[in-house]
Amino acid sequence: MTAVRPGPTGHPRRDGCTPAPRRTLLSNVAAGLCAALCLGCASAWADSIETLREFVREVRSGRAEFTQTVASPDGARKRTSIGSFEFARPGKFRFTYRKPYEQVIVSDGKKVWLHDIDLNQVSIRPADQVLGETPAALLSGTGLERDFDLTAQPQRDGIDWVRAVPKAAEGNIAAVQVGFKGRTLAALEITDAFGQRSVMQFTDVVTNPQPALPEAVFRFAVPKGADVVEQR
Repeated sequence: MTAVRPGPTGHPRRDGCTPAPRRTLLSNVAAGLCAALCLGCASAWADSIETLREFVREVRSGRAEFTQTVASPDGARKRTSIGSFEFARPGKFRFTYRKPYEQVIVSDGKKVWLHDIDLNQVSIRPADQVLGETPAALLSGTGLERDFDLTAQPQRDGIDWVRAVPKAAEGNIAAVQVGFKGRTLAALEITDAFGQRSVMQFTDVVTNPQPALPEAVFRFAVPKGADVVEQR
């Protein structure tokens, strides 16, 4: 019998995969040919870290569509979700999952709400307990190199990659890889503490949109009758 990992409020999911990012979220290596090529590759890979730093430094807000594939540790089970993502610094973000299950994850910079719409369950956590251990921290946070150890990775699938490992050992994420095409955010690959792997591919990326994202995007009102679990 396949074990089912409980969701954030202790209720099991129907598909055996932990819904992502659902307190989860979030993998590598290469060799060289000759000294000249290795030097050239090392320089190019190092640029991917600077691209991430530049993104964190210059992009104050943004939005994108995404497709996310979550695979079980053995790769035998996969689930694909689609949705949209918005963020604004510092610490504000909103993930809206439309298929296959409706979920919303919202942070106003102080609290993070996870609403499983079909189960009408809401999990609430202080943002300072969450941001340092989630991929959203790479995009919406301000402590990039305070919270993560960064390593440049070789180009793959036409994408430049940076591996980010959380410095907080007690978090739920083992590692995140951030991918850029040029200066445009293209993908996130997330490996969680259970070995589950999640890949988010972004399209229609807009940075520093005008007009600015309304503050209402990053507010959440608990629906009437919802089952609420709050961690303080």
